[in-house]
Order: sequence, then C-alpha cells, then structure tokens
Amino acid sequence: MLEAADIHKMYSSGDKNIHVLRGIDIVVEKGKFIAILGPSGAGKSTLLHILGGLDAPTQGRVIFDRDQLYRLSDAALSRVRNEKIGFVFQFYHLLGEFNVLENVMMPALISRGAKMARGELKIRAQGLLTEVGLKERTAHFPSELSGGEQQRVAIARALINRPRLLLCDEPTGNLDSETGLGIIALLKKINSQDKTTLVLVTHNLELAKQADKAYYLKDGILVN
Repeated sequence: MLEAADIHKMYSSGDKNIHVLRGIDIVVEKGKFIAILGPSGAGKSTLLHILGGLDAPTQGRVIFDRDQLYRLSDAALSRVRNEKIGFVFQFYHLLGEFNVLENVMMPALISRGAKMARGELKIRAQGLLTEVGLKERTAHFPSELSGGEQQRVAIARALINRPRLLLCDEPTGNLDSETGLGIIALLKKINSQDKTTLVLVTHNLELAKQADKAYYLKDGILVN
C-alpha cells in the first residue's frame, strides 16, 4: 500500500544544512499497524508528514496506492490526502466555532470528490461518534470537551472519508496515561476491525510493542 525509498530531508538554518532523514526505506502492507519509535527531535514527525504527502522529501520517492505522491499535481495530491489518508495529530486542531458533529463532517464537506449527500454524511458522522464513545456529545463545542474527548473527535474526523491509511503523530502525547490507553485501544480496534492501515509515531516503547512491526528512528536512520 505504501512504500518510501531513499528518503532524505534537509533543512537550511543560516549557513548550515541540517540533514534530518538520511536514506529512509520502508514498506507498509495493507491492513498492518506500524509503529515508528524514537526520541524527541529524531525526525519522526517529518517522516510521517512525508509519508502522508504533507511535506516533500529533498530526495527519494513515496508511492501510495500506486501513485508516486510527489509527482502528482498540487490538486491531485490534495485529493489523495483528503480522500484516502486520515491524519491524527498530537494537537487536535478542531475548529472552535463548529460543534463536534460539524467538525467530524468537515473533511467530507470540503472534498471535491464527496460521495455522500449531506443527510447520509450526517448519519455516518453520528455513527463514527458513537463508535468513539461520544454519542451524547455531538452538539457540544470543542471547548466543552476534555483532551481525550477532543482526540476522539479528531479520530472520528480522520475516518469520515473512509481513508485507506491512518497516520497518527503522537496521538496520546497530550493525554494522561489512562486516557492515552483508551485512545490506543480505539486505534487498534479501528485497525483490526476495519482493516485500516495504521502508521503511528511515538516515543513510547510500550505502545510500539503493540504494533505488528516497529521501527526505530535515530540519527536520520530507520532500523527494525
């Protein structure tokens, strides 16, 4: 489903070049749960953003669903991100002026390739919120929710377009340990029940042990 080959990423800082990723190769099979482990600042988020079409590599290629992502036009790449890939970040990025149900529906509402009528979309969003344990919170606003509840809304939002790939960047980083365990259990359920391919970056070793396969990123090199 997803393959990255010879991924390098460099940034310029003044007169210095910072070589964050140094030749990453990874293959993610359909339906698998992959964890990428490493210390803070190792480049895990950078790698995840490259895999998801958010940030082009300095060198190398990313192939997702037979498309070489960084050879697509900007419009085509945006469609892939919106319709085939779901993102869950450490910070929830919910829209404060919209209620929970509207936040979940938003990616489908703005999709140029929207496949559902608004009524059908509302039913799907309500179903997803029920799955993540927020059936009674659909009319609430983000400011009225706990951190764990906001992350559950973000997960439901990431799933609204039935993505084939779910990318999670430290999804429990802002949560207490008990709430974090609940979020991980939910992600594993989505992976096993819906066969949604899951790639998760974390610095938590115990969390990484629950994946089908775990990689370690250090000094720009990925090892398993």
